[in-house]
Parts: sequence; structure tokens; C-alpha cells
Amino acid sequence: VQLVESGGGLVQAGGSLRLSCAVSALSFENYATGWFRQAPGKEREFVAVISWSGTRPYYADSVKGRFAISRDNAKNTAYLQMDSLKPEDTDVYYCSLKYYSGDYYYEANSDEYDDWGQGTQVTVSS
Repeated sequence: VQLVESGGGLVQAGGSLRLSCAVSALSFENYATGWFRQAPGKEREFVAVISWSGTRPYYADSVKGRFAISRDNAKNTAYLQMDSLKPEDTDVYYCSLKYYSGDYYYEANSDEYDDWGQGTQVTVSS
């Protein structure tokens, strides 16, 4: 399984970015898709996760109401729409997969995820 993130960049506070995660997997619909972020020297932090059906996404409190996770199973792609960005959102953002075919997945522990992308840098200037 290969995951490739894109869409990161530099944006001013209050701006928006949309991250994409292209997945090469035979059965993308059997995986929950999560987004995490990590700053140098810090632990990987949960951002959001969505089950295969795309219903009932789960968010970290720090991004709730500002970020939206979604997926397009026909394109094997997951997305993270980030609005009202703040300087504290500056991090490397990682896409991840968890083999799970249930309708609701809410695991925030990065150790529980099976596959990871290489990350994309998001920088929010004040």
C-alpha cells in the first residue's frame, strides 16, 4: 500500500488549504483513513479520521469546526479541508490507513494505524 499526500504549502492565518491523500490499495473501501500532524521533536498528533462509508467523521477538539475530512472511494483518495488556519496548525501532515470495514472509526492513537504517507508541510504565517 502506498499513500501520497499533496496540497501543503504556506498560507496566512485565516486562510485555507486542502490536502489530498492518494492511496494505491486494492480495497480502499476496507480502510478507515486518518490524518495526523507532527512538529519536530513532538509526538504525532491526531487530527481526524473517517470510516470507509464517509459518515460520522471524528475530529480532534483543536480542529473541530475548522477542518473537514472526506474521501472519494472511486478515486482512492482522501481529503482534509482546512479552513480558518492558525499559526499553531503549522506541522507536517500525514495521511494514514487502518484496515477496518466498520461504519464508525474513532481511534486517535497513531500506533493503531497500519500504513502512512511521507507527509506534506503546512505552514501558517501570522
